[in-house]
Amino acid sequence: QLQLVESGGGLVQPGGSLRLSCTASGFTLGYYTIGWFRQAPGREREGVSCISRSGSITNYADSVKGRFTISRDNAKNTVYLQMNSLKPEDTGIYYCASADWQTTIQAMCRGSADYWGQGTQVTVSS
Repeated sequence: QLQLVESGGGLVQPGGSLRLSCTASGFTLGYYTIGWFRQAPGREREGVSCISRSGSITNYADSVKGRFTISRDNAKNTVYLQMNSLKPEDTGIYYCASADWQTTIQAMCRGSADYWGQGTQVTVSS
């Protein structure tokens, strides 16, 4: 069974950090373009950051540039999202998703994904 599982969410104060992990089971993550998305209450899901199969190409939403870093360890079948200087507006459910490796990261971050995880809650609040 193909599955993506997110972990690492939680409650953090403004200015704090979290590292999210996205681990695949049932398939080799290294063959896929991967993206992180988030959805805040009452808002549409948005692409946060995406990474190419090799990890050499990444992109970020303007709202997280300079604060978030996406990376991948294909040997561990895992993609990470390091989130620093968190703000209350970063609150939401964070999802990872995968797409065929030929999918560009731009298309990936617009939501062109084949598989989605169940999400992990991130709450930034004092």
